[in-house]
Amino acid sequence: MAEVLLFHHSLGLTEGVAAFAGELRRSGHTVHTPDLYEGHTFTDLQAGVGYAGEVGFDALLERGVRAADGLPEEIVYAGFSLGVLPAQKLAQTRAGALGAVLLSACVPVDSFGTAWPAGVPAQVHGMDADPFFVDDGDVDAARSLVADSEDRRLFLYPGTSHLFAERGAPSYVPEAAALCVERVLCFLDGLGR
Repeated sequence: MAEVLLFHHSLGLTEGVAAFAGELRRSGHTVHTPDLYEGHTFTDLQAGVGYAGEVGFDALLERGVRAADGLPEEIVYAGFSLGVLPAQKLAQTRAGALGAVLLSACVPVDSFGTAWPAGVPAQVHGMDADPFFVDDGDVDAARSLVADSEDRRLFLYPGTSHLFAERGAPSYVPEAAALCVERVLCFLDGLGR
């Protein structure tokens, strides 16, 4: 079974993030869910992004990197939206990464180095008409990440929801979320084989 460090999105460590982590745990995986917002949660995306701006994106990224301290090097890094930043940075820069799962976001690989590390598989999940994922360039970064790679995959789901896997949120899309969880579990189960 895999060990996963899962970072929340700009709404904070919500019940929806906990539910996603619970799905992975029920399949036998160990999942750590650090709270980069130190107890603050939001129901409105704009308010959550505003709070992230107040704290500072660099400070949140540093909190995410520190969350890996004391955890094994051989771990999978995962993140929702804003949480993709520390997940992707750790996957690219911390030795021993087993893989990365990037949900509703992806940044260019050169944001954290010159290339994606060899032997580190990845999945990127997003909706094909999500304005944040598509219009902000994340889908282009994801396509670049998976280009010419057999162990990195991009999964696009039909729809416009940003946090489509956030159970309990208005943007939740049950069918897409269930397929996403299934694909993530297959990915985790296949590591090390």
